[in-house]
Amino acid sequence: MFKVVILGTDINAYYMARNFHEKYNIKPHIIGKQEMNFTRFSNILTYEIEPNLWDTEAFKNILEKYAVNNKNEKLVLVASNDHYVRLIVENKEFLSKYYLFNYPSLEIINNLLIKDNFYTKYKDYEIDMPLTYIYKCNTKLDLNEINKFMYPIIIKPGNGVNYYEHEFIGQAKVYKVNNENELKEVVEKIEKSGYNDNLIIQEFIPGDDSLLFDSILYVNTNSEVELMSFAQIALQEHTPTGIGNCTVLVNGYNEYGNTDIIKDKLKKFLTDIGYTGIAEFDLKYDTRDNKFKVFEINPRQARSSYYLTACGYNLAEYLIDDLIYNKKHKFKFIEEKMVLSFVPIKVIKKYVENKKIKEEIFKLIKEGKFVRPLRYKKDKNLKRKLWLIVRDYNYMKKYKNNTW
Repeated sequence: MFKVVILGTDINAYYMARNFHEKYNIKPHIIGKQEMNFTRFSNILTYEIEPNLWDTEAFKNILEKYAVNNKNEKLVLVASNDHYVRLIVENKEFLSKYYLFNYPSLEIINNLLIKDNFYTKYKDYEIDMPLTYIYKCNTKLDLNEINKFMYPIIIKPGNGVNYYEHEFIGQAKVYKVNNENELKEVVEKIEKSGYNDNLIIQEFIPGDDSLLFDSILYVNTNSEVELMSFAQIALQEHTPTGIGNCTVLVNGYNEYGNTDIIKDKLKKFLTDIGYTGIAEFDLKYDTRDNKFKVFEINPRQARSSYYLTACGYNLAEYLIDDLIYNKKHKFKFIEEKMVLSFVPIKVIKKYVENKKIKEEIFKLIKEGKFVRPLRYKKDKNLKRKLWLIVRDYNYMKKYKNNTW
């Protein structure tokens, strides 16, 4: 058999643990930097907290120790966020002595996770992107260049890993500013935090949450795309630190058409750059030119990726077939319809603005094609059940008090 180690304690770590538990009836071992309720109150995993896990030497020592203690097992390593992906890839030679994993090269990681690299390196590929201006912190803003965009505009860090190492009050994942003064205020606040890398300043693509899309692909160790989803998002988080995180989506639904065109573009892109592993594309449909614009590509599964499993295609199975059994799959585009939601139905009723997708959601709910990934019948921890009830209640307050 084999054992699975998942790095991180967040919602993404729980989702992957559930995948492995569902398919193989095993309890993955979670190693994280801090306790989080997503995994803390779970019976489907074991976990340990290592506060120094982000330190490279400590990271190597901790993983080596676990491997030595389980030397007779095949060990599979999975990251739940970008920081752990980078740590795995940067220490690939060392970790490969003990673990099996599937991630792209360090060059590709740098081109994807450092956003200014992404927008410059891949601007001539067939994928469409928003208009973008890259600003180096503590230099001079080219306001003439920025003002070519229509306000509101978007500001986000070019290097997310480095950005979150400089915490400050009011720190957000993405900023939407409505004028030049707000632009200057946000930039100044970020610079004062000590962040000295690049900022991505972009046009804001108009429209509500339902113009957002999510696509997950599994690319095996031979750089062959085996699995792909394409889902329309109905609702995203509306808090400053949560913007960009999906809360409700529908796989197999796309009211804007052109699915085959964008599907082929994304698949071809990953093949052309020699990608391997799980990839997630964040996109938004631009009604001004009828194109899907790629915001970013995450070199890992997303927090919302459980909808693939609900459709019958478990990413854990694809990973294990590839790494343990050397079994390859023919390409599958998942067309099955499925609603995934992190929020209670009351939130969907009240805050999903798009009437078409709302009707589709409630039709699919009636058909039983509805899943809430944090609710797992085999995870019977009472504290967890109580926490989930409180979490649902808090979501009602979140959407009431925050707008985007």
